[in-house]
Amino acid sequence: MGADHRAFSRITLPKGYNAVYIHWTAPHKKEKLADYALRLASQIDTSSPFILAGLSMGGMMAVEIARQFPPVCTLLISSIPVATQLPRYYRWAGRLHATKLISPSFLKVLKAAARFKQALTRRPSPAARLTHDMLQNADNDFLRWSMIAVLDWNNSQPPHPLHHIHGTKDWVLPIRFTHPTHVVPKAGHILVMSHPEAVNTFLQEVLS
Repeated sequence: MGADHRAFSRITLPKGYNAVYIHWTAPHKKEKLADYALRLASQIDTSSPFILAGLSMGGMMAVEIARQFPPVCTLLISSIPVATQLPRYYRWAGRLHATKLISPSFLKVLKAAARFKQALTRRPSPAARLTHDMLQNADNDFLRWSMIAVLDWNNSQPPHPLHHIHGTKDWVLPIRFTHPTHVVPKAGHILVMSHPEAVNTFLQEVLS
């Protein structure tokens, strides 16, 4: 949540493809994830063939956009195509309205503390530093909305065709709850930055 185009800084598309980044906009109050995704779709030129790719929550957005504006294919990175693949404890948290007890500021403090602890034992990787910076710079209102929107997401139909890459050590969206087409051993949720070679190989395979 809150990641921007910098997350793809180590990604290289195959020859003949150009990346067009979709930028987050301010969500409306109590706006559903599906409705927000359709507003983001206004940034896409749907008059020509296009491919949708989404990272984490961005993958959920791509799935929703694909339902209304079918792409050539949909690519998910560290994401899920249907709501039932959210961990059960996330869905329980949503039913219990646990998001009211967890503020974005608290999440940022936890991340800062984790980074400080890491710095005491070893030098943080460029991927870890960038992830920290993106979270710290993210708008608190957007983070709060994102937590609620993801937990309320109810899509049950995956897009087709779908290509999905996921790490075996992803603790945010654990691989045991989903069924990716491509698996990266020992990679976590930010594999797009920690394992860019694997993601670039994935893109080369599915796009060629």
